[in-house]
Amino acid sequence: MRSVGISIRFLRVWQRNMTVYKKVWKINFLPPILEPLFYLFAFGAGLGALVGTLVYEGTAVSYIGYIAPALIAVNMMYNSFFENTYASFVRMYYQKTFDAMLATPLSIEEIITGEIVWGATKSFIATAIMLVVISFFGIIHFPHVLLLLPLAFVGGLAFSSVGMFFTAIMPSIDSFNLPIFLFITPMFLFSGTFFPLENLPLWAQKAALVFPLTHLVKICRALGLGYMNVSLLYNLLYLVLFFGVFFPISLYGMKKRLIK
Repeated sequence: MRSVGISIRFLRVWQRNMTVYKKVWKINFLPPILEPLFYLFAFGAGLGALVGTLVYEGTAVSYIGYIAPALIAVNMMYNSFFENTYASFVRMYYQKTFDAMLATPLSIEEIITGEIVWGATKSFIATAIMLVVISFFGIIHFPHVLLLLPLAFVGGLAFSSVGMFFTAIMPSIDSFNLPIFLFITPMFLFSGTFFPLENLPLWAQKAALVFPLTHLVKICRALGLGYMNVSLLYNLLYLVLFFGVFFPISLYGMKKRLIK
């Protein structure tokens, strides 16, 4: 009789994805290396020359120093969300990897948990690479910034879970354009990534607090610029609760989709 629930066997799914990742590691390493260089050059050398400095926690910081931690947060979001939308959908629908796994003692819950944990791992790996690249610019503060590594995994769990939720309900791979347009793009633009939230109308500031990226950006910016504040625990708690809500929902949705 097939086991139900989650056991340590979900790590076999993680192991499978890691094995595939290592076979194409050169391709996977390029985006976390090149993306920060493109962004920092465009916004730092281009837009940064116009903006000059911003005030953060009562201290003037360069624009490039202001956005660099936010770009790390965006990197966490992208790597985990897209891994559990497009990549998971391909494994499920086109490659029939999930069907093959279901022919083993693995339960659906273990398969999906392994996928989500793998998405968080991709966030961790990409963040580590991006930190190495950005550190050469001298715009992030050690040792506080090292806390971004465990944060990348927590944030990755949150965005992987919501990504898997969309995978459960999207009828085709082309349908992912909808959550990207209505969910990812607004967060990218209005979560305090490129300008302070205080510049927005009050209603927009409050609406932005619903976005998990807003809370991730706040923590990343504080750690990246060397500030520690007790209020960051609230932002961390929001990410944990976000994961706590969407993780069981994604499990339920994927179970409903895979069992006909």
